[in-house]
Amino acid sequence: MITVGNNVIKNQKNFWNDCIFHPTDAVEDSWGKRILDRIAKDKAINMVRVYAMFEDIVYYDDEGKVAYDFRVSDLRLDYLVEKGFDILIAYGMIPEILASDKEELSNVSKNKTRYKGKMLYTSKPNSIELWEEICYEYTKHIVERYGEDTVAKWHLHCYNEPETPPFFMYNIPGVEGVDNRVLAREKEYFKMYCGFVNGITRVSEKLCMGGPALAGNLVFFDAFLKDVKKENVRLDYIALHNYAGTGAGNAMERGFCVDNWLKKHEEYMEVIRNNGFEDTELVYDEWGMAARGYGDIEDCPIFIERETEVFSAYYAKLIYKIIECGYKISHLMICLSGQHEMKYDFTGFRNFFSLNFFAKPIYNGYILASKLHEGLLEAKYDNDSLFVTPTKNENDEYAVLISYSSDKFQEDIPEINEEVVFENIPDNQNVTIYCIDKENTNPYRLYERMGLDRNLSEENIRILREEGKIKPFKTLTSKDKISLKLTPNSVYLILTENKENVL
Repeated sequence: MITVGNNVIKNQKNFWNDCIFHPTDAVEDSWGKRILDRIAKDKAINMVRVYAMFEDIVYYDDEGKVAYDFRVSDLRLDYLVEKGFDILIAYGMIPEILASDKEELSNVSKNKTRYKGKMLYTSKPNSIELWEEICYEYTKHIVERYGEDTVAKWHLHCYNEPETPPFFMYNIPGVEGVDNRVLAREKEYFKMYCGFVNGITRVSEKLCMGGPALAGNLVFFDAFLKDVKKENVRLDYIALHNYAGTGAGNAMERGFCVDNWLKKHEEYMEVIRNNGFEDTELVYDEWGMAARGYGDIEDCPIFIERETEVFSAYYAKLIYKIIECGYKISHLMICLSGQHEMKYDFTGFRNFFSLNFFAKPIYNGYILASKLHEGLLEAKYDNDSLFVTPTKNENDEYAVLISYSSDKFQEDIPEINEEVVFENIPDNQNVTIYCIDKENTNPYRLYERMGLDRNLSEENIRILREEGKIKPFKTLTSKDKISLKLTPNSVYLILTENKENVL
């Protein structure tokens, strides 16, 4: 039995309904708009992270002077603002005119180039003064366009994963040793970070700025925080990335495990505490069940679980664990990438929708989690495989998110039946139950059961799209008994309202 209490033990702000939308330049394309339209309509995401993409903005004019063309950037940000999203902007990548080595290019994708045939200039800037000026001009433009009060609600950070060669300083001649090369990158990145801060504060002191959007290297992280403290440079928030597995082989070996995510968080926190930044806002501007955003089932067969109920169960358990551990995280942004590289459905990329726009269980998990209220309650139950996040609002309406899963999300726990009892639920409420499991809200599992292949008919597509739509699993009244059949990696949301609920 799961008993849901009535007393609010704390107010819990929603930190879990945010994402990074990649590639950023898909925002101006029909397929990118389609995804963002659906996300906005379903209110599944609050904040979206994108890149400034200075490579699309900054150039030399015919007279050899630095010039700016903000038109495409404006199209992207206008669309996000119109849809009501809060925004996090990663200031990067560097434009061609700023590259100290124009031959140092990277694709950072499964294909030979990035989206639309683009490549990244990954060398250090040839001028920190020009980098600062670019940050200034870009910030000045977005403040003039959207207003200081609006941009002050956003988050701005410097670059992306600067300790990793595919993003920054692939070539470091004359420096031997992994840690020495990492520290050489940190030295150059810190110059960029100072220029970033200077450029923004020249426009406004009210804006929220941070870094380093760390991929995970603790040597780099420690050196960066030490430099920030030593030079007394402003750092409004710390931006980090956290993936439970770091690559195809690693993910296969370790499996998917929330404890791996929590362990990485604790490693970060040790560095943060040791450098005296424990009171600084913490943003995970990328997270995932495993890394390798451009890896799919061809690279790592276990990535098929990005298509299944496993990912939604992982997400619901992660929310529970972060709250239980008392971690202070303001934003947890799932990384949506590989979206443009799909050739067929169910490829195992980390995204919300398949090629034919079948909503995956992880997307519907986001919809369910978005319904949680701010008043966190206690719940009593006696099962180590249950993870229950109970909430209510000021109208005594409840939202309870349940994940039933084992440590590594294998099917190694039995099917069980659980009764859910509320200690003090009002008599006049409707109860709506939503379910994601192997049999419900799960296009890939239905695809398997139907014995389909990649050559889908229009009728197949219609059926699978319908399967991906979240809909009530069961409707009751508050006087009725609530009984749930829990299968491995199932997720339930129990929603009570004083009126009929429609998702």
